[in-house]
Amino acid sequence: MQKLIPSWIRVPVVFFIIFGAVEFFIDSGEKPAFIEFPVVLLFLFLVLLILIAIEAIVSALENVMLHKLDEEAKARFLEEKEKQYQFNWIKNIYKKLLGSKPIEEEGEIILDHNYDGIKELDNNLPPWWLYGFYISIIFAAVYLLKYHVFNGDTQIDELETELAEAKTAIEAYKKTAKDMVDINTVTLLTEASDLSAGKAIFETTCVACHMADGGGGIGPNLTDQNWILGGGIKNVFRTVSEGGRSGKGMIAWKQQLKPLQMAQVASYILTLQGTTPANPKAPEGDIWVDENAPVQETNTTQTDSLTTSVN
Repeated sequence: MQKLIPSWIRVPVVFFIIFGAVEFFIDSGEKPAFIEFPVVLLFLFLVLLILIAIEAIVSALENVMLHKLDEEAKARFLEEKEKQYQFNWIKNIYKKLLGSKPIEEEGEIILDHNYDGIKELDNNLPPWWLYGFYISIIFAAVYLLKYHVFNGDTQIDELETELAEAKTAIEAYKKTAKDMVDINTVTLLTEASDLSAGKAIFETTCVACHMADGGGGIGPNLTDQNWILGGGIKNVFRTVSEGGRSGKGMIAWKQQLKPLQMAQVASYILTLQGTTPANPKAPEGDIWVDENAPVQETNTTQTDSLTTSVN
């Protein structure tokens, strides 16, 4: 292999084979092994240094051997070594891309100009540059037609499309993310864990005004069908979040409770409907009839219409 493949190909090939083997045998999850385990990065670095050192030593030994040979033997050695490499096609491609004449043929393109003994060659433009220039012209023509003649999608259009997709994704996520609920997306929670959490919140923050059984004290009775600021999960959630009637209702809990906690306590409050408290307070407000009625403003004081929050 050493005689057939040049070192500038041999070193990276061997290194990446070792790198791939390390990645294959070390389970590092989604991240590469050398990121998840810094010791692996150190190992790979040492492997690379060893490979480079081996190539440097081999090259140094060859040079020492060449110095010991006479000119004829040295020429034969270099010629033989050149024949051993099977990647001369790379050099040929490079020469073609460069587009210059070989040294033996430079006399054909030398100019008459002479600047203090320095002569100039009339080389053509390198093919890689020339073809790249032609490709850029074709690209510019296609770009002009697509975006300025046929009004193709611009970056602004792509941005607007991505923003619309992101908005849709956010709305879909909000529907499944309990802690991101609001007045528009909240639904009645029925799982035992949610109701248990809501009961704990109620016993901590609500019993002082509504009593432990919901019968009412300073605040209204939560077990009857009458509601001052509207019943149903949306209205109860709204009242817990924004507070009761201005000047005489309960405080807004949105600064102290998370959206999920407000949904849990609102759902628990609705489970008190129809229960029999020990010392129930007289009904206040209106009987809640239509669960799908639109949510009203919380600052209303009318008693003949449904509004947006609990007692």
